[in-house]
Amino acid sequence: MTDTTAPTPSATAAPAAAGEAGAPRDTRPRLLLVDDEPANLQVLRLILQGSYRLAFARDGEKALALAQQEPPDLVLLDVMMPGMSGLEVCRRLKADPATAQVPVLFVSALSDPQHEADGFAAGAVDYITKPVSGPIVVARVRTHLSLVAAAALRASRMAIVQCLGRAGEYRANETGLHVVRMSHFSQLVGRAMGMDADEADDLLNAAAMHDVGKIGIPDAILLKPGPLDAAEWDCMRRHPAIGAEIIGEHPDRMLQMARRVALCHHEKWNGKGYPAGLAGTDIPLEARIVAVADVFDALTSVRPYKPAWDIDRTVRLLQDEAGQHFDPAVVQHFLAHLPEALAIRERWADVPQPG
Repeated sequence: MTDTTAPTPSATAAPAAAGEAGAPRDTRPRLLLVDDEPANLQVLRLILQGSYRLAFARDGEKALALAQQEPPDLVLLDVMMPGMSGLEVCRRLKADPATAQVPVLFVSALSDPQHEADGFAAGAVDYITKPVSGPIVVARVRTHLSLVAAAALRASRMAIVQCLGRAGEYRANETGLHVVRMSHFSQLVGRAMGMDADEADDLLNAAAMHDVGKIGIPDAILLKPGPLDAAEWDCMRRHPAIGAEIIGEHPDRMLQMARRVALCHHEKWNGKGYPAGLAGTDIPLEARIVAVADVFDALTSVRPYKPAWDIDRTVRLLQDEAGQHFDPAVVQHFLAHLPEALAIRERWADVPQPG
């Protein structure tokens, strides 16, 4: 068997190159099958060729070269091979940023638990023993490709959410990484207050959309250099409701949280906030957390209308406003994790603008 892309069962000639007239592009996932025994590759080919594009390698060096040329969507990898072992191939794939996220499934006659442990330690996500079962191979491949697709979807969703959140900041002439910093502050405090990892991740994404409603505020008000009059403040106070309308009602848990954050992050613990005058624990916890994270970052950042406050002055304000503007428990947990917050602030520091 040659080290090349395998044709589909019905193919009798090489497929037309992508982009040629009348030749549809093959968008099926691409699998890299690695085994020094041609018979084993043939078995895997017969199992998988109907649903996937296949590439083959009979040694580790060839496998790495093929992965460099076109990173596969998944690798099925033998462990015991002459020269470079499958374990070393896996380690090198995981060390390369271009292939680090590609799932590797070991396919091996070695069934000892220690061999499986070694495979997982090298970075593999699964271990299939030989002789292989067709239905098991198909099920494992499908499962891990689905997990990769789900992870890519989550990453895309976060990127879109952050873009939407930053759109509100740019409308308000608040450029930079404010959205990123306050989102990470919020996640940090959420975990400190008992949220599990998934809920805290939802808060990381939801917090980015807290001010998306500013998109609906007229420039004359949003960008006014001086104080707002009463009518202008009434208009500005509409941005939480506008944000909730933009996000809308969704079954998705993160978007439900984002809507609550957008709607309630200007409510105050003492009931003197807006838009609904909620007080105390009637304000959703995620909105109470975002309120502290947002103000801390806004105060410690340069704005066109003010210099950055120093940390001590900002901490004193949070302490003074605990029980008034802010939930005292949120302030307590934020300040207890101030070193981590400052590390976040340093990691995503604004780049000074010229002039």
